[in-house]
Amino acid sequence: MKRREFITLLGGAAAWPLAARAQQPAKRPIVGFLGDSTPLAESERAAAFARRLHDLGWIEGRTIAIEYRWADGRSDRLAEIAAEFARLKVDIIVTGGTPAVMAAKQAAPVVPIVFAAVGDPVGTGIVASLARPGGNVTGLSSLTADLAGKRLELLREVVPGLGRLAIMGNVGNPLSVLELGEVQAAARQLGLQYDTLEIRRPQDIASALGAVKGRADALYVCQDLLTRGSRLRINTLALAARLPVMHGSREFIEAAGLMSYGPNFPDLYRRTADYVDKILRGAKPADLPVEQPTKFELVVNLTTAKALGIEVPPTLLARADEVIE
Repeated sequence: MKRREFITLLGGAAAWPLAARAQQPAKRPIVGFLGDSTPLAESERAAAFARRLHDLGWIEGRTIAIEYRWADGRSDRLAEIAAEFARLKVDIIVTGGTPAVMAAKQAAPVVPIVFAAVGDPVGTGIVASLARPGGNVTGLSSLTADLAGKRLELLREVVPGLGRLAIMGNVGNPLSVLELGEVQAAARQLGLQYDTLEIRRPQDIASALGAVKGRADALYVCQDLLTRGSRLRINTLALAARLPVMHGSREFIEAAGLMSYGPNFPDLYRRTADYVDKILRGAKPADLPVEQPTKFELVVNLTTAKALGIEVPPTLLARADEVIE
């Protein structure tokens, strides 16, 4: 064989696998969806996320794979799931609250992480700033702590004689600690006295509420993984203690809470899909500003109000986005 023919053949042989590889379909990106609660509790949020991805051209099972995992309200499961996603080498992790994001950051420090609802991402150190998050994390703030004053104003409309407030929060969660401070400051500004009920586990709830029975006029609950998982217990005990309760999302009101005011969480998860789309098309999380809620909802449970002997003002009911009867 002549030298020139050999070189030509060798070059063709070397090029053939490259050409064959170029014709193979591109790797389907994998999104790890870390839900901190249960599939049932988060079904509306997950569905909103998947629908928006579909609208953006990502077809689950064809052009994208989504690995759903659920922590079932257990903080220890967050780290386990995050580590599993790291082993699976997912392309993006999507999750919600502060503890879940922190677990994902620790387990997957270089994987892009998009959060749907972190109460104070700057205050808890998740991002450097809202405009320039830096690192591998970005998403949407739920303004949990910032809404404390508004919630207390609404609570005073329903409980006109409000003088002493009980404030419950999980002091093991950095966000809840920040929110506790905001609620305390708002209470002082409104001239309210308050008792702070520090909890760390579900077993602390009954004794905490027992300590303010007959003493407080209402209860404010800082929303997090612990209180969400214990929402029925909290509301049942509060009802027995004749305490009207203010919460941060409608899930608590579906579990017999009195009222809630906060962002529309399915909308936040829907908007999370836009971040995923941008990152999969080449954007870096560090360059995508953290956005804030645009939709807020006031939800009132009239059945609970009647059980407490409370008459909710018609003016407030007219402003409510949803009234449960």
